Amino acid sequence: MARIHWIGTGLSTVPGIRRLISNGHTITLWNRTVSKAEEAASGLTGDFDVREFSMDALKSALQPGDVGISMLPGDFHVPVATACLEAGAHFVSSSYISPEMRGLDATGKAKGLCLVNEVGLDPGIDHLMAHVLMDDYRNSPAFSADNRLQFRSYCGGVPKIPNPFRYKFSWSPLGVLKALKSPSKSIQNGKVIETTAPWDALSSYEALLPDGAESFEVYPNRDSLPFMEDYGFDPAWPVDQFVRGTLRLNGWADAWDEIFKTVGDMSADDLAALSARLEAENTYEEGEPDRVVLCVDLQAQRAGEDVFSKSYVLDAAGDATHTAMARLVSIPVSFAVEAVLNGELPAGVSAAPSDPALARKWLAALRERGEPMELVDRLG
Repeated sequence: MARIHWIGTGLSTVPGIRRLISNGHTITLWNRTVSKAEEAASGLTGDFDVREFSMDALKSALQPGDVGISMLPGDFHVPVATACLEAGAHFVSSSYISPEMRGLDATGKAKGLCLVNEVGLDPGIDHLMAHVLMDDYRNSPAFSADNRLQFRSYCGGVPKIPNPFRYKFSWSPLGVLKALKSPSKSIQNGKVIETTAPWDALSSYEALLPDGAESFEVYPNRDSLPFMEDYGFDPAWPVDQFVRGTLRLNGWADAWDEIFKTVGDMSADDLAALSARLEAENTYEEGEPDRVVLCVDLQAQRAGEDVFSKSYVLDAAGDATHTAMARLVSIPVSFAVEAVLNGELPAGVSAAPSDPALARKWLAALRERGEPMELVDRLG
């Protein structure tokens, strides 16, 4: 039987690990701190063991047909994927596909091995929603190559119980601060818009959530444009808006104003000091629920009138067992592992499944697990 090597067992990984063990898979949990890996599987029985992680130890353990999962910092993904390829094993990660990862595509295809990325929350579940919406649109009576399109995908982890800072950290504040210094590219009003900082493109967004409409502050994240091809947009279609971005509670920009004014000029040491202060002041209390909101919209207009307008929305909260973020990142990763073992995904480097049937299957499985998710037809 193929062995699953789950590498990195932080808090955001636990639900996926426990699901795979409960489903009877053979698993090795790798972590630099063995006790953390043991804690992730505490109380479970099954065919699993725990080992101290090092690249040399992993390379010695990988066997043909195995699956390696990197839930480590981004610098490890390509080395782990390369080790998997050399051993004849598959690879899974929740992170964005880097150019270096893309460079392994030909080798993966030649060896018949899957290197699956972008199968967490964002990126991941958002991709599934986008592929389903595009499939619905292409197969609807409203479809026309002449329709003007608007696509929006916004995701954010926010505190369930709002605080004055309008945000709490479920991962390193340093990573959040560095992201604030990243440029973005999107389409707004039919034109490509580039920004050097998120607050330069801040706008308001109304989400039609399961419990009612709610407005948020949103901004573009990274370069949205490559995802137009990934989602099946024809280059000839007229597109008024295409944006993948981040969602925050109203009041976030005001609360972070002083940080916006200074973060761009901060040295590495200054960033580290600010990160430490923010972590001390704005982390979740023991047992405090987090919240994840994800909205993906596709709208088509003809002669100024909406002819297609659907939204996938998710509004999840942490519970006594796991945070919402942990569930929504690691459970899709576990789906990807099983899809690889079942031969449902292509060889080479890929992201969350673009096949609408498989995307619907994963979304349905999340709903069956109790995740509050709806497909809203704005035209009824």
